[in-house]
Amino acid sequence: MIFKLVGDGRPYPEHGLTHREWAQIPPRQVRLDSLVTTKAMLDLHSLLAADSTFYGDLFPHVVEWRGELYLEDGLHRALRAALHQRSVLHARVLSLLEEPQPGT
Repeated sequence: MIFKLVGDGRPYPEHGLTHREWAQIPPRQVRLDSLVTTKAMLDLHSLLAADSTFYGDLFPHVVEWRGELYLEDGLHRALRAALHQRSVLHARVLSLLEEPQPGT
């Protein structure tokens, strides 16, 4: 199995980070089999394009929420890594803290 789980949607709260703010997070290694995807659909044109990261961040974006790692952006890069027999990739990881419940 490539990913821990194939999800469809973002179960974590909106973080509102801009591309510039994402760029401030240093990349770290993440195991592909620890990631939960936030997209269930794949575009083969994007996967196979030679310049697919030309306009975007070189590193995938991962959100850590409630002990899970969600692949928010970079599904095609992660799959490309798997096709090259790599089990880890470098990604920018944003850790979201649990929001306090009202009345606590």
